[in-house]
Amino acid sequence: MKNFFQKMLGDKSGASAAEYALILALIGVAIIGGVNALGGSIGGALNTASDQISGT
Repeated sequence: MKNFFQKMLGDKSGASAAEYALILALIGVAIIGGVNALGGSIGGALNTASDQISGT
């Protein structure tokens, strides 16, 4: 992965649209993974807070 970024940063010919699309796709997958990982925790915390407020 490190070599990929070094090649990409060292390439002076410019990046093609396909490379930009690949990078955006990887970033999108990372964001979706993070949201899925945190979603359950945040939902549980909100449910706990709701239970505490309602007194149950």
